[in-house]
Amino acid sequence: MQHDTRGPPRELFDKNNSERRIMGEVLKQTRVRYLILLMLFLVTTINYADRATISIAGSAIQKELGIDAVMLGYIFSAFGWAYVLGQIPGGWLLDRFGSKRVYAFSIFTWSVFTLLQGFVDMVPIAWSVATLFMLRFLVGFAEAPSFPGNARIVAAWFPTAERGTASAIFNSAQYFATVIFAPLMGWIVHSLGWEHVFIVMGTIGILFSGVWLKFIYNPKEHPLINQAEFDHLASNGALVDMDQNRRLPGNGPKWEHIKQLVSNRMMAGIYLGQFCINALTYFFLTWFPVYLVQERGMTILKAGIIASLPAICGFIGGVLGGVLSDWLLRRGHSLSVARKTPIVCGMLLSMTMILCNYVDADWMVVGFMALAFFGKGIGALGWAVMSDTAPRQIAGLAGGIFNTCGNLSSITTPIVIGYIIASTGSFKWALVFVGINAFLAAFSYLFIVGEIKRVELKGVKPEPEAKAAGEAPAASPAR
Repeated sequence: MQHDTRGPPRELFDKNNSERRIMGEVLKQTRVRYLILLMLFLVTTINYADRATISIAGSAIQKELGIDAVMLGYIFSAFGWAYVLGQIPGGWLLDRFGSKRVYAFSIFTWSVFTLLQGFVDMVPIAWSVATLFMLRFLVGFAEAPSFPGNARIVAAWFPTAERGTASAIFNSAQYFATVIFAPLMGWIVHSLGWEHVFIVMGTIGILFSGVWLKFIYNPKEHPLINQAEFDHLASNGALVDMDQNRRLPGNGPKWEHIKQLVSNRMMAGIYLGQFCINALTYFFLTWFPVYLVQERGMTILKAGIIASLPAICGFIGGVLGGVLSDWLLRRGHSLSVARKTPIVCGMLLSMTMILCNYVDADWMVVGFMALAFFGKGIGALGWAVMSDTAPRQIAGLAGGIFNTCGNLSSITTPIVIGYIIASTGSFKWALVFVGINAFLAAFSYLFIVGEIKRVELKGVKPEPEAKAAGEAPAASPAR
């Protein structure tokens, strides 16, 4: 819908501050996009807390159900396999039915499957392993639309110059979840039993799915947004008509669009970069505590405390990386410079973990590892880049492909490191392997990605409302 510029602007009512704009009077912007960002941060925190439930309860489950280490390893892997397999279908669903409904259903279903894991002890022992594996698989599949949905919502609600910070904030929730929920879940296991971890976290997610439906809307439909904020979004690169344009004939997601994305050099470089960046993530999520105990001789208690330090540093670095990127953009630097600078610098900083091979003092090991994860946080701007580059018609599908490539590391990294340790009897080459991944991520963004810009699909009908000078049309919000 085009703005009607033939007469005076219509009266608008802002429910947040009760200010009006009548006959040209300036209307103060609402800040609904920050409420949207809070919702993304909270749902991502719950998302990662639910992923961590099995690791927190793992030892108790192993003891009570008689599961050996091999069986527990297979259960751990169930989430990763399903999460990767569900990325492209999840992204397609987001583009086909919109972020609000698909994401709400995703939250509700993964929370139900999380809750049901609390009743596995009621299943006959012969079926307990298979039941737990299947429930973890279903949690992974249900969570698949989450990060593509996050990127899609950020693209719709945030101007280009604010996307780096917004993406970094929701992405940093993965570290925040570890810091906040790990101690809580540990206390629940110790005081109430492992079953209650799944029941409590599942219940929290189910309740939050209702909160999500209440507060998440497209910019054109949100009851709290006013015209000033909407115009600010639409004129500064926010894809405010993303879900409206998916309804145009011929503009829905199609599987041939996948070929256009994966054959694009820029996108291929971005996919490779995310795969390598996630190798660092999964090293810290899987082998890092084992490294502290086996290679450095720390007690399990001490290793558990120290393992939380990289998460804190990753959270701080993650927020700073987004702020730095958007600051560079506001200072007049190109989008490519603004996004690549934190990514490349962060990845090079992450390579400092290799220096752990040459020091003996525990405090130096901890310092280098914290520095490495801080760098990883600064460089974790992949989702901001996706919001900048994904074709508007298939932002969800593009995010699904991106997350598929990135999360292949959840399968390969733990396995490769395991083989390295088994063949060398040491973690030294494992640290080198992870450091090489950091270097390859920086290399990919420097020499493969090229200019960062939005991909325009071939064979897609143009959007009649789009302005020539902007990324998104500036249609008025529904009131």
